[in-house]
Amino acid sequence: MIALDKAQALIGAGIEEAGRQNLKLAFAVVDAAGHLVASARMDGAPWIAPDVALGKAWTAAAYGLPSAAQGEKMQELHAFSASISAATGGRYTPQIGGLPITDDGGAVIGAIGASGGTGQQDEDVVRAAIG
Repeated sequence: MIALDKAQALIGAGIEEAGRQNLKLAFAVVDAAGHLVASARMDGAPWIAPDVALGKAWTAAAYGLPSAAQGEKMQELHAFSASISAATGGRYTPQIGGLPITDDGGAVIGAIGASGGTGQQDEDVVRAAIG
């Protein structure tokens, strides 16, 4: 389980890193089951960015891997990817920018996603936030 204070600290670290890179991002942290724990949208981030960040976080939590891994896997499986997205109520987002969060033993306790920059910028910021 990821506690609210940990989720907020990760978002705070992400906001700091995004500021250093002059990015305007949105962040979402979910627990291991993909339920939202905390989210934030920086001033100037695109209006849709919170929803995309949540999808990336959900995807990373669901598979215990970076959301980019699902993007690579689905490159040639467009219909299948769309089917998974439909089956999950649109939560499945196989795009770069979401990373799992693990405890000291390596178990996935949640995930964080970001959106608003390029996919690589989003992932770089969440990687820095996780430390």
